Amino acid sequence: STVLGAILLTAADVVGRIVARPSEIDVGIVTALIGAPFFIYIVRRQKVRAL
Repeated sequence: STVLGAILLTAADVVGRIVARPSEIDVGIVTALIGAPFFIYIVRRQKVRAL
């Protein structure tokens, strides 16, 4: 998870710098945009298993 976390933050930083040129989007915003759908997927999957 350490390696994947570092890769995720590096990729989010690069995407944030490229998308909104010449300014930047904060790495936290890009990470949230990536992580929120993944979190929703995990929660829904757990609810389906509970049924």
